[in-house]
Amino acid sequence: MMKEIYLDNSATTRVFPEAAQLMSEIYLNEYGNPSSMHHMGVIAERRIMEAGNILADILKVNRKNLIYTSCGSESDNLAIIGGAHANARNGKHVITSAIEHPGVSEAFAHLKEEGYEVTVLPVDRYGRVSVSALEEAVRDDTVLVSVMHVNNELGSVQPVEELAAAIKRKNPKTLFHVDAVQSFGKFRINPKRAGIDLLSASGHKIHGPKGVGLLYIADKVRVENLIYGGGQQQGLRSGTENVAGIAGMALAAKMLYDDLDRETERLYGMKKEFISRILQIPGVSVNGIEFGEGAEPLLDPARTAPHIISLSAKDVRAEVLLHALEEKGIYVSAGSACASNRPHISETLTAIGLKKDLLDSTVRVSMSVMTTQEEMNAAADALKELIPFLSRFRRH
Repeated sequence: MMKEIYLDNSATTRVFPEAAQLMSEIYLNEYGNPSSMHHMGVIAERRIMEAGNILADILKVNRKNLIYTSCGSESDNLAIIGGAHANARNGKHVITSAIEHPGVSEAFAHLKEEGYEVTVLPVDRYGRVSVSALEEAVRDDTVLVSVMHVNNELGSVQPVEELAAAIKRKNPKTLFHVDAVQSFGKFRINPKRAGIDLLSASGHKIHGPKGVGLLYIADKVRVENLIYGGGQQQGLRSGTENVAGIAGMALAAKMLYDDLDRETERLYGMKKEFISRILQIPGVSVNGIEFGEGAEPLLDPARTAPHIISLSAKDVRAEVLLHALEEKGIYVSAGSACASNRPHISETLTAIGLKKDLLDSTVRVSMSVMTTQEEMNAAADALKELIPFLSRFRRH
């Protein structure tokens, strides 16, 4: 039987067996409603508190500042729409970047329909926002800024601490939201120290379950709830909490952060080796990465994430390459899988100024702590075989 090589971890990850086992235990034996006053309810509530302690310790925040949602997109929406609504008296101008996840960009589109003025900042060819451009864009009536920490297609890292400082220098009342869905579990993030007011994360990107997300809300930051009901979670997110999902997400996060430094170094090593190998293939280029002398990839953690590689293969359609790899049991993505499974031209690739003939010739390879060097070597070998073969059909 053909061994599967899963390299679409930015879309979702395989759940850690330990997290799945914990969730199964809760589903089968600790199934009480955490809002119930009896013993089973107390047990469920205790699970949420224990998970909160783990996640709060990782982020160096207070447990009461964490709200649990259904996913990263819901966390983004609650932060952006809820934050803008709750602070509308300060203004109706909001700022984001040109390469945001749809959970952010569509929330801004909604605010625009409501009458908010939206400024969309451009990025450079590496997918990074200019700190000075952001500072210049902030006004007295700017109520909220949202910039992702790690881009889900390129792996480019935004200088969030510098961006936060620039925002607060210009307007201390402006809220700063960071979509950390692709960086949580790969970087140490301290939102209080970084000056971040709102931060989103998701369980299924960190070997936890699908259907659970996280939103950090700093002290004294007002957010209007989007879901009405029983008033759970301080009235900010009504509905019975996903106890098993929250516990599974927290355990997965703990497992990642307990071994973060070693695994991050290993991932950067595999990324460097993979890039060096695929650049030997005629017509292949890598996006969002800076190179030094001798085409040496510069993998500075301040500028690029350890797990994402965006590659373009001239004269090969991304969808064709994706399915050719799939026939070999290798799974990659033709861009982001977070919007839909319908192929479309990536706004992120357009924003970094990628040549038009490469826009539909780009795939994303994304690793996780479960990825091995042998798998990355096999993927590089497959690309070396397939790309020259497939490119002949496009040219003719």
